[in-house]
Amino acid sequence: MQKNDKIARSALVGALMGSLVSITAGPALADITVGFVTAQSGPVSSLGIPYARGIQAAVAYMPEIAGQKVRVITLDDASDPSTASKNARKLVEEEKVDVLIGSAGSPSSLAMAAVARETKTPLISIANANLSGEDGAWMVTVPQEAPLMISAIAEHMKKNGVKTVGYIGFSDAWGDLVYNAMNQAGEKAGIKVLTNERYARADSSATAQALKVVAARPDVVLGGGSGAPGALAYRALAERGWKGPIYGTHALINPDFVRVGGAAVEGLIAPTGPVVVAEQLPDDNPMKKIGLAFREAMAKTSPGAPADAFAAYSFDAWLILADAAGRAIGKAQPGTPEFRVALHDAINSTRDLVGTHGVYSFTPDSRYGTDERSRVVVKLEKGNWKLLQ
Repeated sequence: MQKNDKIARSALVGALMGSLVSITAGPALADITVGFVTAQSGPVSSLGIPYARGIQAAVAYMPEIAGQKVRVITLDDASDPSTASKNARKLVEEEKVDVLIGSAGSPSSLAMAAVARETKTPLISIANANLSGEDGAWMVTVPQEAPLMISAIAEHMKKNGVKTVGYIGFSDAWGDLVYNAMNQAGEKAGIKVLTNERYARADSSATAQALKVVAARPDVVLGGGSGAPGALAYRALAERGWKGPIYGTHALINPDFVRVGGAAVEGLIAPTGPVVVAEQLPDDNPMKKIGLAFREAMAKTSPGAPADAFAAYSFDAWLILADAAGRAIGKAQPGTPEFRVALHDAINSTRDLVGTHGVYSFTPDSRYGTDERSRVVVKLEKGNWKLLQ
């Protein structure tokens, strides 16, 4: 990163921190306390900063929850899962938060989930994280699950005669989720995955991995990264002469990914939530109205900033919290273990809540709350996402 880019990023982080501090201002004892953890520095900050903008927009859109004042305490985990865990514990034990929201990246959200389970504090994950059984009993996940989204592009591949896929993704939990989902969807669609190449989020090169993918001569390539680091794979593929179709996931629908990827990501096909193309949706789509309202809120709180998919996940997390708190507030007082239990139960009984990305319905047996209504397929054309289906 050039010196000027570093200065610009530092200024942006400073501005966000300043505006987020204003959210927490007010009475010393707020009725409902929210602990928000995101990556405002480090390799995942290209996602973490939009997440922070989304919370700002959500607070502006709905400043009170269930008629109660809200205090939001924001901590930076610096893209480090161990710091995310420490932050979560600090928020619960010292700040007595009623709910946790975070973080940027699956590893950090999974780290927070362990604290949520231990302390019996609800966690609304804004990164794609899934834990089964008791391990995930105190969390729900806002982003659409990988199998749901990957099945959409597997269907697109099948319609276009694709028989083989080269895979190159992150060497972490998210990379595993995408790879496993593509294998499952590919088997049903008659598509074979030829490679399983991985690189770390903080790597500066994926040349060796790209060479192996190109050598396998697949019909198409699927990238299993996220945000700006996810562009590394496509740039390496382009440098190695790859000219075939490229696919991605909803974790790549981010302005920094488009900026960093440049010409190498032009034409990329990916699934995403309806909010990304809200103005292109038919009027009878249930997500169109709230999607446009989200954009309006973003324009007020972050003028000039793009209303990307990640900011919308934070916005939806706030909507989920507000809906659940309205049903939990009469059962116990905020700031108590009893309220955390009531809030947990209310979140897990959410039904047909319309958000920007989908219509949410949670159960105690599922971390995810979305269905086929939460996905569309888009294509990147001249830096903008165009609705395909």
